[in-house]
Amino acid sequence: MARSLTAGGRAPSRREPDRPSRLRLWLRRRRGLARPAALALLGTGALAAVAIGLYLADPAGRMREFVENAAAFGSAAGLDVQEVILEGRQNTPRELVRAAIGVARGDPMLGFSPADARARLESIAWVASAHVERRLPGTILVRLTEREPFAIWQHQGRFAVVDRAGRVVTTETLDAFGPLPIVVGAGAERHGAALYDLLVAHRAILERTQALVRIAERRWNLRLHSGTDVLLPEGHEAPALNRLSELHARHALLDRPLLAIDMRLPDRLVLRPPPAPEPEPQPQRRRGNRG
Repeated sequence: MARSLTAGGRAPSRREPDRPSRLRLWLRRRRGLARPAALALLGTGALAAVAIGLYLADPAGRMREFVENAAAFGSAAGLDVQEVILEGRQNTPRELVRAAIGVARGDPMLGFSPADARARLESIAWVASAHVERRLPGTILVRLTEREPFAIWQHQGRFAVVDRAGRVVTTETLDAFGPLPIVVGAGAERHGAALYDLLVAHRAILERTQALVRIAERRWNLRLHSGTDVLLPEGHEAPALNRLSELHARHALLDRPLLAIDMRLPDRLVLRPPPAPEPEPQPQRRRGNRG
C-alpha cells in the first residue's frame, strides 16, 4: 500500500496532541464567555456588593432578610419606578387601569409584580388580555388588548354594550360608540353576532332592521323599522334570509304595510296584514219635535 511521504522522503510521524496548547485555547475561550457575565455583574454591582456584605456578616439571618426585603435594597440602589408606559387603551377607564396597575412613581421596582398587575387588569370588563413587564432600571410597560363593542343588548328593561361573545363591557354612555345593532332578549347577547353576520350579506334587509329579537332562547324575529316582525325558522336562518331577499327584490315585500312575515314553514309564506281600521261611527240624526 502506498504511503504519502514528506519532502525528505519519510512518512510523517504521528504526534501526540499538544495538551498545553489546547488547555490555553480552552482558557481563552472561557475568558471570552465570561466577559458578558462580568459586564452584567457591573450593571448590578450595587446590589451584589450589598448581598455579599450581608452574607459574610451573617449568612443565616441577614441574607434571608435581604431576600425578603429586596424591594428596599432595589430602591436604595436607584431601582425606583420612573415611568409607566400604557399602550392599547381606548375605552377602558383610565382610573381603573391606574388602580389595577397599583404602582406610582417612586415605588420600588422590585416590589412590583407584573403577574399580579396583569391579573387585576384582565378582571376589568373592557380588557380581553394584558401584557405587563418591568424594564429596568425604572420603566413599567403595560399593553392592553380591549374587547370590541359589538351591539347594544336589551334585556328586562336594561341596556348594555356587549362584545361579539356576549360579554358586557359597559352599561354607561351607550351612544358613545356609534350606531350599533340592537339585540333583544335572553341569549341574544351570545348568539346575535352569528345572525348579524348573515344579515351583512343582505343589505336591503339589514338597512330595514331595527332589532334582532331572540324568542324563547331558540329562534329569531327581525323587528323592522316599519314595525313589521319577520319570524325566522329555528336553525334555518340563512336559507330564510335568502328567500326573503329574493321576495323583496321582486315584490318590495319589506316595504309593504304588514304586521308580520312568517317564514317558519318551509313550503309557504304567511303574511299578516294590520287589522282593518274600524269604521267611524255615523252621527245620529236628531228627530224633530212633533206638534
